[in-house]
Amino acid sequence: MTKSSRIELLKPAQPVHGTIRPPGSKSITNRALVCAALASGTSVLRGALESEDTRVMLDSLQRLQIPVVEEDRGETLRVTGCGGKIPVPGAELFCANSGTTIRFLSALVALGQGRFRLDGVERMRQRPIRDLLDALAQFQIDAKSELNTGCPPVVIQAHGIPGGVARIRGDVSSQFLSGLLLAAPYAQSDVVLQVDGELVSQPYVTMTLAVMRAFGVELAGDDLTRFVIPGKRCYQGLEYDIEPDASAASYFWGAAAIAGGEVTVQGLTPQALQGDVGFVNCLRQMGASVRSTAEGLTVSGRGAKGIDVDMNGISDTAQTLGVVALFAEGPTTIRGVGHIRHKETDRIGDLARELRKFGAVVEEFADGLRIQPPPSFADFRGAEIETYNDHRMAMSFALAALRLPGVVLRNPQCTEKTYPRFFEDFCRLTGCGVKVL
Repeated sequence: MTKSSRIELLKPAQPVHGTIRPPGSKSITNRALVCAALASGTSVLRGALESEDTRVMLDSLQRLQIPVVEEDRGETLRVTGCGGKIPVPGAELFCANSGTTIRFLSALVALGQGRFRLDGVERMRQRPIRDLLDALAQFQIDAKSELNTGCPPVVIQAHGIPGGVARIRGDVSSQFLSGLLLAAPYAQSDVVLQVDGELVSQPYVTMTLAVMRAFGVELAGDDLTRFVIPGKRCYQGLEYDIEPDASAASYFWGAAAIAGGEVTVQGLTPQALQGDVGFVNCLRQMGASVRSTAEGLTVSGRGAKGIDVDMNGISDTAQTLGVVALFAEGPTTIRGVGHIRHKETDRIGDLARELRKFGAVVEEFADGLRIQPPPSFADFRGAEIETYNDHRMAMSFALAALRLPGVVLRNPQCTEKTYPRFFEDFCRLTGCGVKVL
């Protein structure tokens, strides 16, 4: 697609029918990269995501002098692990707007020796990281928010992780806990991590544990409130296959539910590591049909009924459901996602603002929103959507064009963060046209 600050998506003439395999999971790619970087030996990661978020992780690892060789247009990564010994005595790492990268690497560099500074774009300087820094401080690690805001830039004076006990809040982001879990096997003695309060996005912590297990480190802590990590352990290099991205798959499943067609996403099953495959259960509650085959997961038929759903465990798909809800009968209430206000943008407030442009009545509350669609199709309006430099806003609101004319997206290039070829794939599957404005 030609780069442009604005595009109009042109409504297709037919319902959506097709099969697609999205690129590799961002969440699994970055977890596997951390394990491979720390491992003994060489790892080969197949099906990796090639995007801005994984690019900043790769660039940071290379600044740490951990060798990574890219093959197959970046979909295969060959990583020579450092055995838990960070090769450089300090580094400046730029993480753009990748929360996963800055949070995972803040824990990883604590294993090193020297001064490490991690920063990002202006929005990153508004995203919280204090809970992670407080947990590192409990291990006697000098980890500070440089501007004393509780947000990046982060400066860590590293001298290894000695081990011990730390408590960490779980109600803002599960990435703080995942970052500590990934680094903890290389502590000098056992580490105990105790989660205080509610742990949001629990499936992502389960994913972290599964990736660690694949690289040879098994943990106790199945209740996701207390984790015991034996120190002086070591990940082992291996060949590792990465699932397609289930968050990205939600847009294609959502397309079937909005347009009344049928879409199969290849390579994903209900047993996938990614909790976001659970998005199809929301569509099932809305009236769509869901079936699992050897090829993948298929959604067919309209999601025509509003629902009330707690999306805490699948919060990256809340915006997708918000747009599907525009075309349902009756209100849809999304709960349990207060933590997504701290993502690339305020994903509750900004989602509500943009949905209202189509004629929906949206009630916003602390941990979610209630979406009442326009009373009839004649009451819908076309809209120009502000994406807030948030890839998920752009991809979610593209779905509205399957039923409505006049859908314009600002800054469509923001999808390069996790899915650079999204519009090509979306238009090929759905028959949508693109007009560059």
